[in-house]
Amino acid sequence: MTDGRDRLRELLDAVLDENNATLERMARHAYASPWHFSRRFTLGTGESPVALRRRVILERAAWQLREGATVTETAFAAGYDSVEGFGRAFARAYGYPPSAAIRVLGSGGSDHWLSSPNGVHFHPPTNLWVEDDERRESAAVTAGEVVAQMVQHDLADTQILLECASGLDDDEYARVRFPGLVVLEWDGPEESVAAALGNLVWSKEVWLASMSGGEQPERGAADLASVRSRFADVAPRWAEAVRDIHRRSAWGDLLIDALCEPPESFVLGGVINHVLTFSAHRRQLVRHMLRAAGLTVDHGDPLAWVRDAPLALVDIDDDRSDR
Repeated sequence: MTDGRDRLRELLDAVLDENNATLERMARHAYASPWHFSRRFTLGTGESPVALRRRVILERAAWQLREGATVTETAFAAGYDSVEGFGRAFARAYGYPPSAAIRVLGSGGSDHWLSSPNGVHFHPPTNLWVEDDERRESAAVTAGEVVAQMVQHDLADTQILLECASGLDDDEYARVRFPGLVVLEWDGPEESVAAALGNLVWSKEVWLASMSGGEQPERGAADLASVRSRFADVAPRWAEAVRDIHRRSAWGDLLIDALCEPPESFVLGGVINHVLTFSAHRRQLVRHMLRAAGLTVDHGDPLAWVRDAPLALVDIDDDRSDR
């Protein structure tokens, strides 16, 4: 679960609560007047509260019919006083009677969805789904957006942890908290906040050198000021390297890593996956150690981050070839 208020969800909850069949009840649920609630909701969704509730309930009814529910039980579950009234509403919305739903609708997917100005739809068994049509141009772009979010979250979360670590004095920063802990043997022990934060930066420095054909980089100083400076240098270069891989559709290209002894070959997509995987592990390791040192730190949950933070660090589809 994430912390903080999801205001869109709060408004939708007020509209879709089983007990809120009227605008007055919806508004009371949201602690607002009917006029103010309706105005706020319509401005935010492009659809009136009553219209959205009616549409989502009909979408749920279509799904229930497709799953084998009878027209009668579906009608009353949807809050209609009669099967006839439900039938008329359903036919107006879908263009065919409820009795034909199991024949017309497919066996799954989103074919029970009606046209929507806001992308909010019923998603079985009891959830909502919010479409993002503007950005869903192709499967490749969708996959790229996921990678972009993962890369950006890794960088943004590392920055948060570096800032949080500034609340430690030098002794606490370097204190051994997990004696003998090794994440990856070639990176050495990561028993302290200093070591784990250092390797968060070091891993990107090493892989960037491998991808560019550079020399083995020197490990920078481990004090917090130096690690923050190294991160400020490597973060934009790492983001650009991932962006370039995506731009060239080079996820399957092989990297011959001459920094290994003997040299090894790696798939570029696997390299990014490797860095993100162990970076996520290290970030949580740092959190455990910061809490052990008495600091308050969040969970680093990307769900909360995607909801609350603007996508500012990495746009994986940003074409910079002309720069």
